[in-house]
Amino acid sequence: MKSIFDTVSGTCSKAVTHAYSTSFSLATKMLAPSIRQDIYNIYGFVRLADEIVDSFHEFDKETLLEEFTEDLYKAIENKISLNPILNSFQETVHRYGIEKSLYCAFLKSMKMDLYKSTYLTTKEYKEYIYGSADVVGLMCLRVFVKGDQTKYNELRESAMSLGSAFQKVNFLRDLKDDLEDLNRSYFPGTNLHSLDELNKQRIIAEIEADFEAGLKGISKLPVEAKFGVYTAYVYYSKLLKKLKDVPSLEIKSRRISVPNYQKAGLLARSYIFCRLNLL
Repeated sequence: MKSIFDTVSGTCSKAVTHAYSTSFSLATKMLAPSIRQDIYNIYGFVRLADEIVDSFHEFDKETLLEEFTEDLYKAIENKISLNPILNSFQETVHRYGIEKSLYCAFLKSMKMDLYKSTYLTTKEYKEYIYGSADVVGLMCLRVFVKGDQTKYNELRESAMSLGSAFQKVNFLRDLKDDLEDLNRSYFPGTNLHSLDELNKQRIIAEIEADFEAGLKGISKLPVEAKFGVYTAYVYYSKLLKKLKDVPSLEIKSRRISVPNYQKAGLLARSYIFCRLNLL
């Protein structure tokens, strides 16, 4: 029975989430059970594509990404895939009417990572951010609002801002690996090899503006999603504060993170704020 395979597929997407991101996994656990699996399904899809371009250096990454893209389109058309991650993702796509333009934009940004190492203009930078982060927020938003187009339109911009903020925080956190291992520099107009405090603070101010816009939307999310999304917001805000307080030279030399004991405290704070409706 396909239902058994669908269950196995969902389990695979959940396992990918837990294996690759403790913070995202924690935030997803705070979502209502009715939508939790679909967020695992979205994460599994984007993580696999991201791993192709970021990690599989000993293989032909271009061919792998092309095959992955073709398999995705077939999965959505046929409503089944023997790749369990794509099988679970296509279920979510059909269940919530996720637009083709969203996952196509995501794959376009992944393909850019194969060829582009530096983003020289604001236009290139925004295009990459939109495809790699904003559309992920929009796919999740489709799940959160459960097909309510009016609510989706209302929260669209804030979801994109939150996606941008999360991605830019990741860029700063992973600065050392991106520069040394992947030879990538995302922030235009900034020489990240000689990042100084002035440029670091400018980047952080940009991220803080994204967070501010994103927070406005979190307060309007359905109750099933609010706690989980706010948990992710609080975690990434804490990570940004740590990056803000660490000298720029240190950011270039090591990966900054939030310890697990602090994550527990952030989770408790998030629960209280949501429980008391303080957002």
